[in-house]
Amino acid sequence: MGINRASLYDAFGGKKDLFDQAFELYRKTNAQGLQRFLEQQDSVRDGFRQLFAMAIAETQSEAGQKGCFVVNVTTELLPEDRSMEGVIRANKEGFTAVFHQFLQQGVASGELSADQDLEATANLFFTLYNGVKVVGKIPGQEKALLGAVEAALGALR
Repeated sequence: MGINRASLYDAFGGKKDLFDQAFELYRKTNAQGLQRFLEQQDSVRDGFRQLFAMAIAETQSEAGQKGCFVVNVTTELLPEDRSMEGVIRANKEGFTAVFHQFLQQGVASGELSADQDLEATANLFFTLYNGVKVVGKIPGQEKALLGAVEAALGALR
């Protein structure tokens, strides 16, 4: 393409700026994709089951073996690089808010009990989702991960 380091830095302001902009675009794209996917689901249980099945399948693909950009940044840069802490925290809060909203839809539809602790459940699913992205890098984990998803879905009442 004829692009060199200097022209990249001229366009983006430097290596750190380029990294930050790429990371923000990745986060935004993923968050929007998650939101759109969950909005199309009729059932909370089935929606989460499908979301996790797709995440598991993705981690087992050749492209997915590189991992999730956010998970990789979290595991590789924190806690040493405190400059990323706020961004990673905001990502977690954004994802758990989307999960929480989806769970609220389940309560409103009668699929979930009104006494379900939605905040804790949203955090559980966020933790599991990111765990899938890590453990899924190990070949042959589909069955174990799908079992973990079913166990987590059992927490929905």
